[in-house]
Amino acid sequence: MQTLKQLKLSNQVCFSIYALSRLVTSHYQPLLANLDLTYPQYLVMLTLWEHQTLSVKAMGELLMLDSGTLTPLLKRLEAKKIIKRSRSKEDERIVNIQLTAQGLQLKDQAADIPFQLQCSLGMNNEEIKSLKAIINPILERER
Repeated sequence: MQTLKQLKLSNQVCFSIYALSRLVTSHYQPLLANLDLTYPQYLVMLTLWEHQTLSVKAMGELLMLDSGTLTPLLKRLEAKKIIKRSRSKEDERIVNIQLTAQGLQLKDQAADIPFQLQCSLGMNNEEIKSLKAIINPILERER
């Protein structure tokens, strides 16, 4: 009988994480609409605001995305003229991603998004820290 109880949807950690991910992403949508960014595009921009220039490979490692997923995102951001892609002069197999001036300007516009998201979710600083303290070690083990 214990096994059947374990198979209830409400007892599944995977469902709780999946549902939370969808909820958080839905709260980002109106905040990112002002920047004309999707949530995955916002993640790309976060990496570039932090690092200025990254190879596609390095960005994929940071975002835990493969190049097949990342490349279409980068092409759309390049079409919006907020990033530029260029081949490395040292090794043409390496594609580097850089912010354009327009992409750098978005950083100022995005500065309040983390706080706005926290308010939208009704979470305080301690709850955010606690949630990250649980999630981040699990993700780090998978890198």
